[in-house]
Amino acid sequence: MEYLINQFIEYLHREKNTSGNTVLSYRRDLKKMAVYFEEAGLKNIEEVTEADLKSYLSDMKKAEFAPSTISRNTASIRAFFHYLFKKGMIYEDPSEGLKAPKIQKKAPEFLTVEEVDRLLRQPNPETGKGMRDKAMLELLYATGMRVSELLNLQTEDVNLSFGYVICHDSEKERVLPIGNVSKDALAVYMDKARGFFVKDTKETTLFTNCSGKAMSRQGFWKVLKGYAEAAGIHRDITPHTLRHSFAVHMLQNGADIKSVQEMLGHSDISSTQIYLGLDPVKMRDVYMKAHPRS
Repeated sequence: MEYLINQFIEYLHREKNTSGNTVLSYRRDLKKMAVYFEEAGLKNIEEVTEADLKSYLSDMKKAEFAPSTISRNTASIRAFFHYLFKKGMIYEDPSEGLKAPKIQKKAPEFLTVEEVDRLLRQPNPETGKGMRDKAMLELLYATGMRVSELLNLQTEDVNLSFGYVICHDSEKERVLPIGNVSKDALAVYMDKARGFFVKDTKETTLFTNCSGKAMSRQGFWKVLKGYAEAAGIHRDITPHTLRHSFAVHMLQNGADIKSVQEMLGHSDISSTQIYLGLDPVKMRDVYMKAHPRS
């Protein structure tokens, strides 16, 4: 069974170009399943039935695994057996009848407009670090992009003349409009502060740490936590909190859901589309009317 799992993992790498984290999850889930069945005396993959799979998932539930964990394992198992069936390694797919448990989604944490204002006033505009941090926080809230997308931005991704940035996620990229507040903060940072951190002319990362190298997620988290405390926000704030705040505030100010989905990049991660369906001109118009800091 382990040989077939390794074949499946190689298939994900070679043909599906699946992300590293997803591959690790598949491997972990399927190896755990394989151990379970081997201990039950099922060493031949063709012997595994739908009842066996349901029994395995039922035992996970009895062991009080989180519904999200069971749901992910169900997806891993279905993908694995679908691959085996598609490749002719089994004659029937025993995973077809599996259903993942329902996951009760928590309402996203978000800040009020007043809290965001307090947070974004914290960086010191007289220092290079303050200019950098102001630009990062303003851009994160202005676009709703993920922190990984923020930290992967290159200088060439910013177009201040037309007021947009291009952010990249896997094989996708999104053109995101930015309002005047964020645009001004970016202009100040790039003109007056970036050179203070970046000495290597070949370094193209937009936001760097004090050593002039790409900032880590942990580094940005510390920056955000410090400003949240200074602003008197005594909640568990994360970079994603600003993303949620962006979405909520846009919708509260009249943006339609489709436009917000486009700006957030809520599409299947395997999608290879470069741009989504909404016209960038219309997107900017919606943005300028709805974003609190446009």
